[in-house]
This record gives sequence, C-alpha cells and structure tokens, in this order.
Amino acid sequence: MTSSSSQPQLGDVSTWLGGSNVYRGVVSRHYPAVQISGNKPIINTGRLAVVAKMSVWLSRFCLSGRPARALNGVRTSYTGPYPRLSTSRVTYLLPCIQMVTYTVHNRIDSSTKPDLRLKSRMYSTSPTVDPLEMKKFQAWSLKWWDEEGVFLALHTMNDIRVPFIRDILMSRNYDHDVGCPLSGVKLLDVGCGGGILSEPLGRLGASVTGIDPLEDNIKVATLHKSFDPILDNLLQYRPCSVEDLVDDGHLEYYDAVVASEVLEHVSDVETFIQSCFQILKPGGSLILTTINKTQISYILGIFLAEKILGIVPEGTHDWEKFIPPEELERLLKSNGYVVKTLRGMLYNPICGSWSWINDTSINYAMHAVKTVAEEQPTDIGIANNQEQPKVAEASV
Repeated sequence: MTSSSSQPQLGDVSTWLGGSNVYRGVVSRHYPAVQISGNKPIINTGRLAVVAKMSVWLSRFCLSGRPARALNGVRTSYTGPYPRLSTSRVTYLLPCIQMVTYTVHNRIDSSTKPDLRLKSRMYSTSPTVDPLEMKKFQAWSLKWWDEEGVFLALHTMNDIRVPFIRDILMSRNYDHDVGCPLSGVKLLDVGCGGGILSEPLGRLGASVTGIDPLEDNIKVATLHKSFDPILDNLLQYRPCSVEDLVDDGHLEYYDAVVASEVLEHVSDVETFIQSCFQILKPGGSLILTTINKTQISYILGIFLAEKILGIVPEGTHDWEKFIPPEELERLLKSNGYVVKTLRGMLYNPICGSWSWINDTSINYAMHAVKTVAEEQPTDIGIANNQEQPKVAEASV
C-alpha cells in the first residue's frame, strides 16, 4: 500500500481553506516565506504578523454561526450518534450544570480523601504515556463537552470517523441488527478523554470501554454518560493505559481498538502498537487517526490552527511526534498486522467540518487487522514423520 507524500503545493492550501478568496490571498502572498531547516519547516512571521489579528477576527466571525447550526440539528448525521438537539435553555446551561456537578462531586470526595481533591494524577508509569502531554490535557479536562471550545475539531470529526468505524466493524461479519449495528462488539477507545467518541459508538450498540491516563478525564466522561441511562449501561471508563490492561490479563479480549488522535501524543508508538496487538482478538481491528509529518501539516496543523486561527490551544501538538503513514504501516506490519485501509482527512475551518480526501499529507485514518497465527506442526510431529519411512524400510 502506498500513500501520497508529495511536497505541499499552494493549491493544497487553497483547497484546505475551502476556496476562500480572503485566505487564499493571504496565504499566496506569504507562502514563499516558508523556509526549511533540516526536515522541519520554519515560518518567517514578519509579514504574517500584520494580518494575524484580521485572521483571528475573521475566523471567529465565520465560526460564530456554529452554535445555531448545532442547536438546529445541522450536525445530526444518518449514523445516529447525535440526536437532534433541543433549542431549550437547558441546552445552553448543560455545560454549566456539568461543571457545577463535577465540582460538588470532587468536594465531597475531598472531605474523605483530602489528598485527591481536584489534583489529577497519572494512573501508571507506562512507557507510552508522556507526562508533558498529561499536563497539557489536565488543564483542559473540564472543557471536553464544550462543542465550541478547544475540542471543537474533535466534536466535528465524529461526523466522518463514527461512520468510518461503524462500516469497518459491520464488514467484519459480526451479528448485528439494524437498530444497533455494533451490538455484540467489544470495543476499546484508547485516550477517550471526556468520551466524545465513546458515546456515539455506544449509541450504535457497541460495548465500549474508554481508557485514559488522566483520572480527571475519566471523571468527566463518567459524569457525562450518567445523563443518558442507556449509555450508562453500555459504557465503562477506566483511568489506565493500554499496558495496564495487558498487565491485568485482558489478552485477546477486544474485537476492536480505536485510537483516534492519540498517536501524536504517545511517547513510544511501537510499544503502544504491540500492546494493542496483545489485547485484540485474532482478526480484530485496530483503527487509528493521526497527523502526517510533512511541511504542510506543520503550516496548517500547528502554525495556522494554533498560532493564527486559535482552533486549538498553542502547544497542543509537537511536529516531531507526527508520524508518516509509511512509517506507521511499517510498524504495523512488523508487529503482526495487515493494513487494510488508508484514507486522507481534511478539516475546513470556515465551515467547521471534516471530509475524506485522497491526499494524506495532513490528517489520515488507517485500519489494520491482527493476523491470525497459523498452526505449525510441532517438533515431535516432524520427528515422527521422519521416523515412519525408516520403520517401513526396516520392516521390508
């Protein structure tokens, strides 16, 4: 399998920006300012600083209509993960209710366990868990269900990644019905955060276990699912890593493992892949989404998204941790997987939506299957087969 890794062109930037004449003019005028130092692109921000404030203002203006679109059910897709949202005042107050409830729960806990309080801890010293990444996400632990906040892009990504996961698992010949297409599927959501992806997968009937190294994230996810009695029975959350599940004996337990937007925050990708292999059933699916390591991914995913447009907080991503699909495919194959699917993903900040594309130079999704080990004849069996001709010759 091959993937597109060509050098980024201006056309790619214009396409990513949705054909906006304003943005295309800005980028085309300043795109030559990009310089390459080693393998990492460096931006000369001298001229771009002039239009930075205008870009921020314009992005906020374009995204200001998103709450109304969400409240009117525009984001509701045919997969069924999102019911049509009500326009009542409760919709506006829900994040506040969740935050107050979360704070009260922690204050009650602190009366009996003063050492915990609101202070997060890392559940384990797993080799794949990066303490610096945990520190970043700890500061955002109460913002997971703010659909217009720092996790806006992850909420909108559900529109394409949920059907992608559903279709893959339905094609694996699991017994399912029309209303619950993923019923009977044991699924692990690694790096679940506040449960943004776990909940829609649970609504499709899957038995979902969400894990995250941050205990605060698990508390938020557990609290949010409690608002839906159906989800409360289908979902379970644990503050741990994949390696902890291996140590606990969950070997060949799950039908599918999903790690969406996780690899770019992992400190040891190969160890992570090996651990996923151990907890997957033979023939089970590993579904990944992450960011390619290219010049264009730095320009759009870090410089524009973090420094200019503010789609995600600055410092969310480290370009050095991005992984090309060719390298990821090599790691998967060397650890017993067969790669089945590779697709490019594109985020449009003007519309606030994701779409599938053929180009994998920015974001991409990959599906791999754990190979089923073939039974090999034992040494005793081989020895017996070799002795049989000798016995026949002796009898003659």
